[in-house]
Amino acid sequence: MPDPVYPMRINKYLAYKQYCTRREADMHIKNGKVELNGRIATLGDQVHEGDAVVVNLKTKRYKYVAYNKPRGKTTPENENGLFPIGRLDKDSHGLLFLTNDGRLTDRLLNPDFEHEKEYVVEVQEKLRPDFESKMSSGVDIGEYTTRPCEVHVLGESTFSIILTEGKKHQIRRMCEALGYTVVDLMRTRIMNIEIGKLTSGSAREVSDIEVRSLFSELGLS
Repeated sequence: MPDPVYPMRINKYLAYKQYCTRREADMHIKNGKVELNGRIATLGDQVHEGDAVVVNLKTKRYKYVAYNKPRGKTTPENENGLFPIGRLDKDSHGLLFLTNDGRLTDRLLNPDFEHEKEYVVEVQEKLRPDFESKMSSGVDIGEYTTRPCEVHVLGESTFSIILTEGKKHQIRRMCEALGYTVVDLMRTRIMNIEIGKLTSGSAREVSDIEVRSLFSELGLS
């Protein structure tokens, strides 16, 4: 079999992987049985090398996992059929939420839905007395002024922050705009899912109670 040439249409990809014929693939896609990178695929989608494609021809068992990403590691891609919702940059660590449930993707990633994410941050410099008020009221990071957020000073150079948005490198850019350099950044919570005592590099299945609460907050059944 010749090597695949990416990108390729998703029905061709499924045929290449010998899941089914292209015509059968189109039927499965129309019936919502195929996911691409954690969302329900549509006819005409293009598959790139490394994309996560899942075919659900049987009743699917959804899984929800909390993972403590170590510092220096990249975000896992398609880990055991699970897809990370949201990312942490290589130099950050802490809570990632992984699932094979594409229903959650839009609600958790769409900026129109203001979902809380909490972090503990250490900076190189000593925090000035006006830090908390300036950081929490919104910071001009160039092309964008961040939303007001909840900030609590925890120590001489450490603070917690709760965001409801997710601009690229947002916390690092906010700190830089105020004259601080981040030396450690850890995410500790995504909505009602907390990192708790989860050690670096380990994972746990999210409990049924946590999943029900999460779905309730997201307005999903």
